[in-house]
Amino acid sequence: MKTAIFCLSTLAVAAAAMPLAAQSTAPATHPSTTVHHTAVRPTCSVLPTISSKVPALAAGLPCAKALYTITRTPDTKVDYVSPLVSPEVRESLGSAASTYSLSYVDVTVGTGELVKAGKFLSVKYTGYLTDGTKFDSSEDHPGKEPIAFPYGQHRVIQGWDTGFEGMHVGGKRRLYIPYQLAYGDAGRPPVIPAKSELVFDMELVSISDKQPEPPAKPTPTPHPVPKPATPAPAGTTPAPATTATPTPTPTPTPTPAEPKK
Repeated sequence: MKTAIFCLSTLAVAAAAMPLAAQSTAPATHPSTTVHHTAVRPTCSVLPTISSKVPALAAGLPCAKALYTITRTPDTKVDYVSPLVSPEVRESLGSAASTYSLSYVDVTVGTGELVKAGKFLSVKYTGYLTDGTKFDSSEDHPGKEPIAFPYGQHRVIQGWDTGFEGMHVGGKRRLYIPYQLAYGDAGRPPVIPAKSELVFDMELVSISDKQPEPPAKPTPTPHPVPKPATPAPAGTTPAPATTATPTPTPTPTPTPAEPKK
């Protein structure tokens, strides 16, 4: 699949101007949400099957852990479903609870400023589908500029809006985002298929209190305009063109390692 590349000029002003990897999408309606709080060190997350086309993390890194786990339950109970009803319609009735986690691996622990809600984050990233397709990357944008957005302000998908918790500037993190925290049931065809779980490699470049200024465009170098020739005065004869005497080419001096010819 061809890599998606999007304009970043009005990135933090409206989500529509953001790259697809960061665009927010309206979440599905789930009336009841339960967040599991725990003080116990979490075990390794159960991740989806990920293609070997996604770059492997360095050996020795810890396993993926959950930043948080959510269980969503419907506010209605389905009493009866006819055998004539297709599996797709059964699922759309929302009779089952769903549980999912936003998981991460810290590849590099940063030493700079700590992420805070409301701050503008400048982030380099590459996004993959679980089948290994790279669908977006800041490296493919003009100038390889990072994306900038206000953290926690719902300008990006929920997996991004909450996925930088505990990070410091200079940190690198891999995020495993379930479809419920990305583009939902519908996805963003043709780039993001329905119910796509996403893998992001993120680097937190900087944090600022206001939206960073876009990089200045280089000033084009002006080309000199040749001056028109000055016409000779009336009644005068133009001087004949002179022929340049060719300069003889000097005989190269042999180096100490070469004998004279």
